[in-house]
Amino acid sequence: MRLSATDVYAFQALGFLGTQAEGSWISSEEISDATGVHRPYLVRILAALTAKGVVKSKKGIGGGYALARKPQLISLCEVVRAIDGPVAPLSCISLNWHEPCVEEDRCHARASVYRRMRDAMLGVLQEFSVADLVVDARQGVSYGHCLNHLLKPNA
Repeated sequence: MRLSATDVYAFQALGFLGTQAEGSWISSEEISDATGVHRPYLVRILAALTAKGVVKSKKGIGGGYALARKPQLISLCEVVRAIDGPVAPLSCISLNWHEPCVEEDRCHARASVYRRMRDAMLGVLQEFSVADLVVDARQGVSYGHCLNHLLKPNA
């Protein structure tokens, strides 16, 4: 698994939203200003998070965005799935998007290595929540620096 820029931006926006008073609606402009995420890109991220029930939105005057639940109840696994889709490295071991493989029953790597990779990634992402991102947001930590450290394919 490799984090994308979209994941980093989503984490930054969710950390910020988690610092807001319960019941308040925050505009995309305010989130963009606070996080440094360009508004057009941010709106697409928020739409994906809204579609998967991580964030809720309200249109009109006094509207905006808010977390759908308390920060500690939104796992990072849920966030990554909302942004990237499956967490599993291969569809033949995916829990939610399984696609059978003709070698499934005899593949040792699938039964051991690939499943273990999936389980490790899911375990870590389920162990942490948006509340962990709120800790950084309250301290003014910017994930913008993470963008300089994203691993690229074939690096």
